[in-house]
Amino acid sequence: MRIKSAFFCSNCGTESPKWLGRCPVCGEWNTYVEEVIHRHSDSIEKKSSSHGAIHIDSIQNIEQPRIPTHYPEFDRVLGGGFVPGSIILIGGEPGIGKSTLLLQVALDMKQYKIMYVSGEESELQLHIRAERLQKNGSQCYIFTDSDLEEVFHQAEQLQPEILIIDSIQTLQTDVIDSPAGSISQVRECTAQLQKYAKTTNVPVVLIGHITKDGALAGPKVLEHIVDTVLQFEGDRNHGYRILRTMKNRFGSTNELGIFEMNANGLRQIINPAELLISQHPDDISGIAVATIIEGSRPMLAEVQALVATSTFGVPQRSSTGFDYRRMNMILAVLEKRLGFRFSNKDVFLNVAGGIRLDDTAADLAIAAALLSSSEDIPLPIHLCFAAEMGLSGEIRPVTRLDARIAEAQKAGFKKMIISRFALKNSYDKNKEIEIITVDRMDEMIRYIFG
Repeated sequence: MRIKSAFFCSNCGTESPKWLGRCPVCGEWNTYVEEVIHRHSDSIEKKSSSHGAIHIDSIQNIEQPRIPTHYPEFDRVLGGGFVPGSIILIGGEPGIGKSTLLLQVALDMKQYKIMYVSGEESELQLHIRAERLQKNGSQCYIFTDSDLEEVFHQAEQLQPEILIIDSIQTLQTDVIDSPAGSISQVRECTAQLQKYAKTTNVPVVLIGHITKDGALAGPKVLEHIVDTVLQFEGDRNHGYRILRTMKNRFGSTNELGIFEMNANGLRQIINPAELLISQHPDDISGIAVATIIEGSRPMLAEVQALVATSTFGVPQRSSTGFDYRRMNMILAVLEKRLGFRFSNKDVFLNVAGGIRLDDTAADLAIAAALLSSSEDIPLPIHLCFAAEMGLSGEIRPVTRLDARIAEAQKAGFKKMIISRFALKNSYDKNKEIEIITVDRMDEMIRYIFG
């Protein structure tokens, strides 16, 4: 029998009968790889639908409660828990803790029957991991196999309420004659698991590896198939881990959950201030605190800046946790509108805790940290910021001020600087924290530095 092969784009999964230098769909160069795609005859048989098309108004709206994980940080990024019949993809670097997180969640959900499928570890290895987590009394069943047909056979016998696959790159189906982890195998296995989730109403959780560029390994179409995409990230040399929502059909995106890796597994951080706000002496310059919103969650983030006279011909610029181009914009505004000179100075910016700031409400805190380090004047330790900075040096308002103020007050801050243009009804003026309103950067500088 002649073996049929085709070329697939490793970025978007587009199929082509011949090799192409540039993908016509996503535009990437040198991404086409050849794979065997011979399909068995039984896989291409036409099957009639179990029911015909129905009118949308005739569909009964049956409320299906979410399945909580008993981890508020995990439930937050999911939008409240597992949605029955949904398929969730969790990606992250090797060794970051993806398997530990899901095994820990499976062991703690004692009232639900969970089937944990592993194609990377043996039963003994998983048992050792479970003992390290110090969890018992669960209804977690382990199945170590990489054959998708066998997984479905075991699931039919066990009837689990949640199915976990570790990982999708290890699964393979007899429908595709290519090795596990190939583009065609990953796409076909994910499609069959999606069909299983929709027909049985069982949530399916997939673990996916990422490439060296930080993107999920496999075709881009994988992220389109699943309902929810979560990113588990962090520095393996540090204990803190961040779980982000990249896509969620049943909840808000850009949600954030924080965990800490210790000897007994992952500990959720309910109060992020203990991670993101460090304790330091009052006489250290270049440190400011911003009140930001991540998804639906108000948080405090510490911004650290170091400004020093450059000893080289070209000044250095470095930004960790904040957009590099936006930092340069803030520097340009401070130099053009306020007369501070940064063109001959090295500037280094860092956000504590390994988190990345996308909220423009951090602009004012970053500008204050840069000025504090440049002038070597410490900022008041009880002061925080929540405002956006414009190109003309004006201070612009941000949304959800009331939630930001409440979070700052809970963390013990006494004063907060916001924009004078903020709506009067956007925040409660009766809070214990003092609200300082300014409309331009020079006004803020006079207030802070005198």
